[in-house]
Amino acid sequence: MSLASMQGGALDAPAPIGFTEKIWRINWGLVLVLTAIAGIGVLALYSAAGGRFDPWASRHAMRYVGAFGVMLVTALVPPRVWLALAWPIYVIALLLLVAVDVVGKTGMGAQRWLVLGPIQIQPSEIAKVAVILVLARYYHGLRKEEAARLLYVIPPLLVILMPVALVMVQPDLGTAMMVLMGGAALLFVAGVRLWMFLVAGVGAVACLPIAWSLMHEYQRRRVLTFLDPDRDPLGAGYHITQSKIAIGSGGLFGKGFGKGTQSALNFLPEKQTDFIFTTFVEEWGLVGALVLLGLFALVLIWGFSIALRCQHHFGRLVALGVTAMMFLYVFINTAMVMGLLPVVGVPLPLVSNGGTAMVSVMFACGLLIGVNVYRDAQLPRTR
Repeated sequence: MSLASMQGGALDAPAPIGFTEKIWRINWGLVLVLTAIAGIGVLALYSAAGGRFDPWASRHAMRYVGAFGVMLVTALVPPRVWLALAWPIYVIALLLLVAVDVVGKTGMGAQRWLVLGPIQIQPSEIAKVAVILVLARYYHGLRKEEAARLLYVIPPLLVILMPVALVMVQPDLGTAMMVLMGGAALLFVAGVRLWMFLVAGVGAVACLPIAWSLMHEYQRRRVLTFLDPDRDPLGAGYHITQSKIAIGSGGLFGKGFGKGTQSALNFLPEKQTDFIFTTFVEEWGLVGALVLLGLFALVLIWGFSIALRCQHHFGRLVALGVTAMMFLYVFINTAMVMGLLPVVGVPLPLVSNGGTAMVSVMFACGLLIGVNVYRDAQLPRTR
């Protein structure tokens, strides 16, 4: 290599950015929106507890403060570090999922949690982000024409299906579907051909009878209730019926803060987690629902914008993967409580009560913000 080419390469390389510039590049508008969503979560959990900060609202606020620190630290870590840590994080997530099956804590009929001293974690939430990092690393190391070949689709399929299988064993159908659909979204934006998705879709439809036979009885009831909510209104259909009543009774402006009757009288199931959107809409009405959904829409818009501005493929895929994950969280949860999807255990990010979900979402948002901070970085092509 000649001296001129070496000098040209040096001139082409972006200059290192200082700490002040990194802080300036943090998308503080996105940070403000995330804080506003978490603040709505505090209000909803305060109301769900009957006008008390304990046991949910105070914990939610404290968790957000801690998770906020995690997000900022994550955003300031150079992307080459996350490129190097992608596989270790994924392997740790798999080991934690295996540990859940062996020594996990059972609750609500499912074995989904690990108890580590005073801390209780849900490894399936970690697996969602781990899959995004590994797929982004994998496709960062491929050329565009390689990404479109069938042979190169097999490794990422295994990356997606291994945690999906382990999560299904718990059982946690909602999280398994999120990992599967989030991974599929990344494959699509990475350049996998459309005909492969069509073949996979046909294969999935053909396997539905097998999947039905492998489902737990309560999962079958949820599907049947979704198809016909009135078939068992006092049994399996009771929860979704009460959720619809609560949402409808909120009207345009809601019943008022702390005045929700379905929540206060305990008609709503899991009003602090899966059905927190129902709790909020009953009190704040359609206007409140649109405000909350508008805040989530801003997160998605910023996510796409950050992905488009990034100069390296790893960052683009991470940003799009996190954006897809946030969309699936919001879409599945809100559609579920309105009866548009079967009831599955998917929380509303930053609003539902839950420590692991809070930290994993904020860690993912830190990755997203970090993509913007280091959008001009040059990363080696590695697999």
